[in-house]
This record gives sequence, C-alpha cells and structure tokens, in this order.
Amino acid sequence: MNYKMIRFIIGWILIFEAIFLMFPAITAIIYGEKRPLLAFMLTVLLCATIGLLLVFRKPRNTVLYSREGFVIVSMSWIVLSLFGAIPIWLSGAIPNYIDALFETVSGFTTTGASIVPVVESLPKSVILWRSFTHFVGGMGVLVFIMAFIPLSGGQNMHIMKAESPGPSVSKLVPRVRTTALILYSLYIAITLIQIILLLFGGMTFFDAINTALATAGTGGFGIKNDSFASFSPYIQIVVTVFMLLFSLNFSCYYLAFRGRIKDFFNSETRCFLTVVAVAIALITLNITLSGNYATVDEALRHAAFSVASIISTTGFATEDFNLWPALSKSILVLLMFIGACAGSTGGGIKISRLLIYGKNAKNELGGLIHTGQVKKVSIDGKSVDKEVIKAVNTYMAWYILIFVASLLLISVENHDPITNFTAIAATINNIGPGLELVGPTGNFAFFTVPSKLVLIFDMLAGRLELFPLLLLFTPSTWKK
Repeated sequence: MNYKMIRFIIGWILIFEAIFLMFPAITAIIYGEKRPLLAFMLTVLLCATIGLLLVFRKPRNTVLYSREGFVIVSMSWIVLSLFGAIPIWLSGAIPNYIDALFETVSGFTTTGASIVPVVESLPKSVILWRSFTHFVGGMGVLVFIMAFIPLSGGQNMHIMKAESPGPSVSKLVPRVRTTALILYSLYIAITLIQIILLLFGGMTFFDAINTALATAGTGGFGIKNDSFASFSPYIQIVVTVFMLLFSLNFSCYYLAFRGRIKDFFNSETRCFLTVVAVAIALITLNITLSGNYATVDEALRHAAFSVASIISTTGFATEDFNLWPALSKSILVLLMFIGACAGSTGGGIKISRLLIYGKNAKNELGGLIHTGQVKKVSIDGKSVDKEVIKAVNTYMAWYILIFVASLLLISVENHDPITNFTAIAATINNIGPGLELVGPTGNFAFFTVPSKLVLIFDMLAGRLELFPLLLLFTPSTWKK
C-alpha cells in the first residue's frame, strides 16, 4: 500500500476544496452575508493549510495500483464531505454538524436528499455551495484533478475507474489526463449551454447558475421549496431535456463529436431512451385517465419531467407525485433502481449493468437446457469479459445486502414501510426524494442521528458504486 501517495492526493483534494470554497465566499461578499463569509473563509484557511502540509513533499514512489485507487477515492470523498460541511455548520444555516454533514454528503454524492425545511431561508452563499457540491461530485473531483495535475503517469487510470460510475471505464485517448480534460470540457460546455437557455427563459443569473450546476451533477438541490412547480413550462422543459442529456454516457458525446454517430446510439443509449419513452407514455396515460390533469399536454409535461428527474437520479419535481395513482408511483420507484447510463453523472444500478446482468441471466437459463452450449455475453457486437460479468454479479449481491441491512436499521424508528423503503432507494441510488414522508414535499430531517448516518453511508456507497467504500472495511486492503 502506497500510503504516501494516498496522503499526497488527499492533500490536493483539500487544496482544490479550498479553491472551490472561494466561490460561495465571493457570493457571501456580494450579498453582504457576514457570518457565512467568515465561516467559508475559515474553512478555506483550514483546507489550504492542511492540504499544503500534506503535499509539501511529493513521494518518490508514485505508482498506484487498483487497491490504492479504491482507497484514495473513498478517503477523498469522505474528507471532502467532512470539511465541506464545516462552513454550513459554522454559518448557522444548519446548526447541527451531523445534519450539515448529511446535507454535504447529499450534495457531493449528487443525491439531493435534504434536511432543510425552507430552502429560501438559507443564505445565498450556502445555496450556491449546495449546488456547487453537485457539480463537483457529478463528474468526480478526482477526475477534475487528473485533468490538471499529473498524479502518477498511466497508473491514475485506477483512480478514474474507481470514481467513475458504471461497470467499466475506457480511455477516450491514450493519456488518462487528456481523457479527464475532455470529459470535464464536455461537462462544462453542456452546463454553460443550459445556463444560457435558462436565462432566455427569464431566470435570474443566480437561479440559472444554481439550477444548471444541480442539473449537471444530476443532484436535485432546489433553490425553492416547491422545487420547479412555480417555474414556467419553458424552464421545466429545458431542465427536463438537460436532465436526460446528463444521464447519457459522456464518452458518447465525444464519439459523436468525432463523427461516430452510430457509436453514440449504442445499445445502452437506445435502451435508456426506450425506457424513458415507455415510462413517460404509461404515466401520461395513467394520470390523464385518473383525472389528475385537465389536458394531455399538461400531463405529458409533468410526466416527462418526473421520469427524467427520477431515472437521471436528479430529484427535481414539478408536482407531488405522492398524489399520483399507484401505477405511476410504481413506475417511478422502478426507475429509481434502473438509473442512468454508465459514464454519466447519474446514479442508480445503471442501464449497462442491467443489460449485462439480463443477458448473462438469459444465457445461464438457456444453459440449463443446452448443457453443452457456451454462449458469450456481448454488447454492441463486443464480447463482455468474464471479469466484468463477475463484477456485475458481485455488485448486485452487495447492493441487495446493503439495501436490506439499511432498511432494517432505519426501520427501528417505526416509520411506515413505504417511507423506509423509498428513503433507502432514494439515498443508495442517489436520487433524493422518495415517497410518503420523504416525498417531493417532505425531507429527511425527522430521522434520528443513527439513521442519518446509515443514509450517509448509503449515499457514499451508491455514488462510489459500493466497492471503494466496502474495501475500506476489508483488512487485506491495508496490508503492505
């Protein structure tokens, strides 16, 4: 285990966090928020001091293997969250540190689950920091650092694989650093386009920035208590489109830019868009026939927004879908588990993982009849490696185990089963809202500290695809 490199990279994480914290600090100056300004500047000083001490001496041995990659990613996200909660706590916006940590972890993991009862009461600087944590966490802070800081030559692919969501990560170009730069350039470019379109719709500059940052990370922290219910249909449509755009594999955008349109519409993209279209059609029909809306156009707009919000794991809302018929709510719950595409900023199990799992299950079932026949799992004409299939099966086993354990732990509080079930689904899949008490009009403030810690673990586990966080608790990980 290369402990010195772990220390070195965590130091860079804190230095970059100090830089990130300057944006809400500047916002506090603009809006004259004295206490939040002091809180952010103290945290900047703390992060910068500790970070500089950790990176003062670069290790001679900079080689990283998969084990170090997993540990670096897990520790970095934990450290990022622990320090990121400090200004929210010190500013008085959320006076309890565990609550501030819950909010911060929810931000960085792009979950969007909140304990804040009235969002509008928060200082502008804190609102911006919440949104900015989504943006940083969406593509991954270590991916960002790799775009600007050469960590360890070609070995930093282990970090990228550990942090990027999905069953596999491939390099777009030979150099990992260039790949990271391409991904973040696309990420920023699409975000800027959304800001411009929101401004055209009459949004204020502050609201447009916060909305775009939260949409880009598929996070879901709103700037209003009613989320997007009070915004115009134009704004709702723009956000719907961009939630879906950020749900697609960013590698596909690069391939499309290079003229490889066929590769953009691969099996994962086609499957994702099919699921979205079918879900929208079914919910629109269901809520129209149930008399929830006077016109089909209105029903279609709210159905499309909700489907895009849930499957992208953003968590915005234009309506309280708690009031929708059972069929529509059931579809949304299923979408919570399906999630977005691999290599996107979205959460959930992921379309690609479900495709691999489904095709492998089909082959195994056929093998019971044709015992001598060996079929390979292939996606887009390419054979899927056995190690990837093994990883997918292992992921599903651990996913179910963590889900059940978490559900039992928070059920001790004796809330209704739907609240408990969807609270776990919303956090481990990084969605935000669930149903009943944790629905679009509710929040997570009523949970006790032990339950909040369980949900914090689930949010981190979901964003890091389980394995990096689980390996922290494996003794063999720490052996030299």
